[in-house]
Amino acid sequence: MASTTAPASTTTAPASATRAVLRTEVRLFAREPGSLFWVMVSPTLLLSIVGLIPAMREVSPELGGRRVIDLYVPISVLFALIVAGLQAMPPVLAGYRERGILRRMSATPVRPVALLTAQLVLHAAAALISALLVITVGRAAFGVALPGNLPGYLAALLLAVAGALALGAAVCAISRTQKIATAVGMAVFFPAMFTAGIYVPVQAMPDTLRRIVEFAPYGAASRALDEAARGGWPSLLAVGVMASWAVALTAVAIRRFRWE
Repeated sequence: MASTTAPASTTTAPASATRAVLRTEVRLFAREPGSLFWVMVSPTLLLSIVGLIPAMREVSPELGGRRVIDLYVPISVLFALIVAGLQAMPPVLAGYRERGILRRMSATPVRPVALLTAQLVLHAAAALISALLVITVGRAAFGVALPGNLPGYLAALLLAVAGALALGAAVCAISRTQKIATAVGMAVFFPAMFTAGIYVPVQAMPDTLRRIVEFAPYGAASRALDEAARGGWPSLLAVGVMASWAVALTAVAIRRFRWE
C-alpha cells in the first residue's frame, strides 16, 4: 500500500505548491496599479484613441477596402503582449533573483520553478484577457468585425503569447539585476512596437520594409493575426517565423537563466 500512495503525494505536492504561488502572485499583481494599467487597460486605450480619429474610421482603398481601425485591433492585442513580456514580467523575476528569493525557495518544498511557472501563467492570462477586451471594444465601439477564422486567430494568438513570454524570459535570463532587466526590456520595447505595427501598421509599410519586418517575431504575429482576422489561415511562413523565434528564445532563456 505504501508503494502505491507515495508517488501520488510527490506528484500532487509540486502542483499544489504551484497553485499556491500562483494565487499569491495574482494578489501581488492586482496590487500593482501600474502593471494593471499597462497590461490590461492601455491596449484598449490605444485602440480607443485611434478609433476616435474620424480619418481612422474611413475605408481606404490602399488597405484593401479596410479601415485603419480594423488593423489596430490585432496591433493593440500585440501591444498587450509586448507590455506583459518586456515591461511587466522581467523586472519582477529579476527582482526576485536579486533579492535572493529564488535562492531561498530552493531550500523549501516550494521549488523556484513554481514561481517561474506562476509568473508565466499570470502574464499569459493577463495578456489574453487584455486581448479579449480589445476585441470586444473594437467590435462594440467601432464596428470592427470579429475574426473571420476564429480557430486560426486563436492559434496565432497563443503562438504570439508563447513568443512574447519567451522573449521576456530571455531578457530576464541575460539581466543580472532588476535595473538591467528594465533597461534591456526598454531597449527591446521600441523595436518590438515598430515591428508590431504600432507606429505604422505593417500592412501599410512599403513592400520591402514589410517583408523585412515580417521576419521579426511581432511582425510575423501581426501578419498571422491579420490573415486570420480576414477569414484565412495564418500563412506557413508567419507561423514558422513565430515558432522559430519562440523556440530560439526559450532555448536562450533555459541556457542563460540562473536562480541566483
